Amino acid sequence: MPSRCAINETHTALLQAVHDQHAPALWRYVRRLTGDDQLAQDVVQESLLRLWNSPSVLDQGEPASRAWLFTVARNVVIDERRSARSRREVPSCVPEVTRSDPIDSALDAWVITDVLTQLTEDHRTVIVRAYYMGQSVAELAEELEVPEGTVRSRLFYGLRALRLALQERGLTRR
Repeated sequence: MPSRCAINETHTALLQAVHDQHAPALWRYVRRLTGDDQLAQDVVQESLLRLWNSPSVLDQGEPASRAWLFTVARNVVIDERRSARSRREVPSCVPEVTRSDPIDSALDAWVITDVLTQLTEDHRTVIVRAYYMGQSVAELAEELEVPEGTVRSRLFYGLRALRLALQERGLTRR
């Protein structure tokens, strides 16, 4: 009687041969059924896993294992379509990447610069350094020689004034 290890090696070799010979055709078949590359790959993988778990099918020979594999793949596709997950999921469309218009960017920068000039110097300084230069509240407090609470307060009131100025120009929602 052959050892378990020898049976497993034989089984693995047979499965590898079936995969090499039939996986591309199986993927094309499932791709036609589903219209989805990723789902087709998942179905092929599931079908091969089921074949791995049914070693008796491999012992029946090449034509039988091919037919069994294609039948299993078809059934997996049907099960997927009938599943509750499939009915609940809404296919998502990836939105097209919008490219920003350089004119829009220039106008936005111009408006922001104009509005920033209307703020007090203290508010403008903390906003520009925090949001444009990436400085932390602690760094700002140290450089401006004021407490961190003062920096936070200037940021809060400065951003509020900035938002109000943009609203007055009709550029943000109220």
